[in-house]
Amino acid sequence: MGNWVVNYWFSVLFLATWLGLNVFLFVHAFLSYEKADKYFYTREILGFCRHALRKQLDHNLAFHKLVAYMICLHTAIHIIAHLFNFEHYSRSRWATDGSLASILSTLSQQERDEDSWINPIQSPNMTVEYVTFTSIAGVTGVIITIALVLIVTSAMEFIRRSYFEVFWYTHHIFIIYFIGLGIHGIGGIVRGQTEESLNESHPHRCAEFLEQWDDHDSHCKHPRFEGLPAESWKWILAPGILYIFERILRFYRSKQKVVITKVVMHPSKVLELQMSKHGFIMEVGQYIFVNFPSISYLEWHPFTLTSAPEEDFFSIHIRAVGDWTENLIRAFEQQHSPIPRIEVDGPFGTVSEDVFQYEVAVSVGAGIGVTPFASILKSIWYKFRHADHNLKTQTIYFFWICRETAAFAWFSDLLASLEHEMEELGKVDFLNYRLFLTGWDTNIAGHAALNFDKATDILTGLKQKTSFGRPMWDNEFSTIANAHPKSVVGVFLCGPQTLAKSLSKRCHQYSSLDPRKVQFYFNKEDF
Repeated sequence: MGNWVVNYWFSVLFLATWLGLNVFLFVHAFLSYEKADKYFYTREILGFCRHALRKQLDHNLAFHKLVAYMICLHTAIHIIAHLFNFEHYSRSRWATDGSLASILSTLSQQERDEDSWINPIQSPNMTVEYVTFTSIAGVTGVIITIALVLIVTSAMEFIRRSYFEVFWYTHHIFIIYFIGLGIHGIGGIVRGQTEESLNESHPHRCAEFLEQWDDHDSHCKHPRFEGLPAESWKWILAPGILYIFERILRFYRSKQKVVITKVVMHPSKVLELQMSKHGFIMEVGQYIFVNFPSISYLEWHPFTLTSAPEEDFFSIHIRAVGDWTENLIRAFEQQHSPIPRIEVDGPFGTVSEDVFQYEVAVSVGAGIGVTPFASILKSIWYKFRHADHNLKTQTIYFFWICRETAAFAWFSDLLASLEHEMEELGKVDFLNYRLFLTGWDTNIAGHAALNFDKATDILTGLKQKTSFGRPMWDNEFSTIANAHPKSVVGVFLCGPQTLAKSLSKRCHQYSSLDPRKVQFYFNKEDF
């Protein structure tokens, strides 16, 4: 009897426990994905700790995805284990060979106690489908499995990038998933022998004497079973309370008044919003979530702050890349319409906050991915203006990769100001920047070649000439390693995953095996 129970229920119980653990981690991962204030504060608290420890917080999205994969894996195994068990139940219920399994399958009839069963298929005419759709465990299992499939499939990168609304709304089905998971075990389909029955008929003592269970003189009686108490709610209670608390906090902050002080339309369909909010405090490279109720009441989108902490406003740059952003830009382009109301939640911490912790920093931006470095470069400008002697960074290398020339326009003024400031302070070598144009034709290249001898670049007006094509990263890393043979170099990227893999590989390749020599540390912005 004990072996039969163990063989048929152990896989389900074991996998359910693992599934519960992963769900517990998943809620925490979801909170890390939401990037609540605790993320920023935890980075600040760990500021005095080793870089490797603090840097792990920046892998929150990878953790979120990894736990989701583990949930999918264990869910699949959990379902397969149930299917095998139901096959065993069906065979046992039909069996007439007097085996232990067949006798246990008819317990509720023998004991005349409808609740003292262990096989959920309690009659030969009962099907697996009937048990599935008439039990709490079966119905909730189907619901949470469908919810999980929808959440995972809608989170695929193609859908997330092209149909963000589908991803956003479908991802919030997790509420149904957790509610279903919390009540999944209430029906007691996973059962165990009662305490009283164990004392009367212990499996080790009575399983071999099943023929004597009906004898009045026998010390072994028919075993009685009961549903095991639900456990899944324990895994989601604490993180669920934490999530609810976080949502209340974010709702309160988002309702605080935000005033749009300035609106600027830049080339390449880039909208700049300058705002003010009472008590708003930021650091370089951070980002905020914004919502425009007139565009979409439920959609919140993350945008990197492009202003510096030293400025009396905070700003974001929004590029038209989808329905939401295009509708937003159209709303601001209307001449005689009121400015749309904005709600702001944040700011939230990112890896770019650590840029000033390195002696040498390498910043790489692709397209609109330059936004976090706008904040950093502006802050540098202010630090030099106010002679900040606490600045640890000695050199910054900045690479900006764009497809079209118009994209350089809104950022070139800041670079020109920095060029002028560095020359006046005798810090020409502090900022080394390179602009790369990937979307060019022979006319643009020919025009640039004819004007190459001019003091400023024909495309940007800057002293640094624009390069055509993509950076030769091996040459760039080799040059930086030779120029700073004993420095710790932080490499920061806001750009696509393919570029991230390339830079991460170079960081490992050009870091010295000697810890006293040059070391490259890769950091990537994730949303």
